[in-house]
Amino acid sequence: MTVTKTLKSYRGIPYEVAKQKLQMWLDAMDAIATGQSYTIGSRSLTRANLNDIQSQIEYWSSIVTKCESGHKSIYVQRAIPQDF
Repeated sequence: MTVTKTLKSYRGIPYEVAKQKLQMWLDAMDAIATGQSYTIGSRSLTRANLNDIQSQIEYWSSIVTKCESGHKSIYVQRAIPQDF
């Protein structure tokens, strides 16, 4: 049995925040599915573009997935060779 540790954050974004943002964008996609825009009296509302919402869902989903899989960020270090 493999036990995977959930990271608390990925690239400085807390896991719980990433889950909330992902749910927010999923809810936004549901709202667009019921109607892109509507008008009540003299007021109107036009929701965000579906392509923008889908790219946000992919972004937040990847962060949540990386946190849940225990994937850590890649760190780049610099080494300076010295001649002794």
